[in-house]
Amino acid sequence: MRRSTTLVCSAALAFSGLALGAGSPASAAPAAVVPAVVSPAAAGQSTVAAAPAALRAAKPSRKDRFYRATTRPGDRDRSVTSIKHVRELQYRLRWAGVYGGSVNGVYTARTAKAVKKFQKRHGLKRSGVANTATWKRLIQKTVRGKSKIPKRCKSSGWNACYDRRRHQVVLYRNGTLWNSWLVRGGAASSKTRTGKFTVFSRSKNHVSSIYEAKMPYAQFFSGGQAFHASYLMMDPFVGHSHGCVNLYIPDAKQLWALTSNKKLKVTVYGAWS
Repeated sequence: MRRSTTLVCSAALAFSGLALGAGSPASAAPAAVVPAVVSPAAAGQSTVAAAPAALRAAKPSRKDRFYRATTRPGDRDRSVTSIKHVRELQYRLRWAGVYGGSVNGVYTARTAKAVKKFQKRHGLKRSGVANTATWKRLIQKTVRGKSKIPKRCKSSGWNACYDRRRHQVVLYRNGTLWNSWLVRGGAASSKTRTGKFTVFSRSKNHVSSIYEAKMPYAQFFSGGQAFHASYLMMDPFVGHSHGCVNLYIPDAKQLWALTSNKKLKVTVYGAWS
């Protein structure tokens, strides 16, 4: 773990992370398409071998639009290092109008029933499991305050926009909504600054020497304020940061995977909450 001398989420910053202008990794060559193999006829019948793995459906990736890992009945958000996105699921089901239970981070039978109700409403298989297809539709339907999202967020390139009032970050790519995450920002005494910014420094394994706080996947956009994974946040609507935008660890990792080698424009807006 690298240790930097930055003042976490404050105006002063010294960093030892990735330079913003670092080149993108070379693109991998596309996989060759291998046709199915047909065996000689046997007993009057021909046998077609199964297609190789390269031809099977691509496995969901954190770079996909609206990606979340599958969340299942019995899952729970046990700790900051074991987030299954159950609280997020319950919040979004509530906003979708299919769940009236508590947001407790435990995938109960009531949560599964609400997932089935949402799946039925949107023509999805009624499994009660929040798979990637269900998450994709659910996130799309529960991005809040769409009419309040600034026009800059929909401009060319990658744009991350934080709505302080709704504890929400939306990510756009060339005007297309790519994903949205639940987050928390600075406290009343150290609010996340509103305005238009651009990420100027990145540090994958950042640690504050002032607070001894881990700040992995840090992307700094205004002084010491950054998007980063939080080792304190369990519920995005409980507590605040010192000014940074806190994400769940898997969400910060996802934002990093999508944008760490790209120019990332940032807009912070909305009333403090």
